[in-house]
Amino acid sequence: MRQASQLEARKKDTREKIQLGGLIAKAGLRYEERALLLGLLIDGAGRIRTDEAERARLMAIGMKAFADDPD
Repeated sequence: MRQASQLEARKKDTREKIQLGGLIAKAGLRYEERALLLGLLIDGAGRIRTDEAERARLMAIGMKAFADDPD
């Protein structure tokens, strides 16, 4: 039973990582260097923690991108 639970957790983790990678591709950043991508994410994380207006602005951009391309 425990082994089945661990397998499900691994599958869930793998699916989440694949989805996150898909977001990178959807943003048009597939061929950027990993260090640049990490820098963007770290910078963005800091911005949205301290600036609600920036959080809302970025959320609107993302929502529009999803609406424009239902993939």
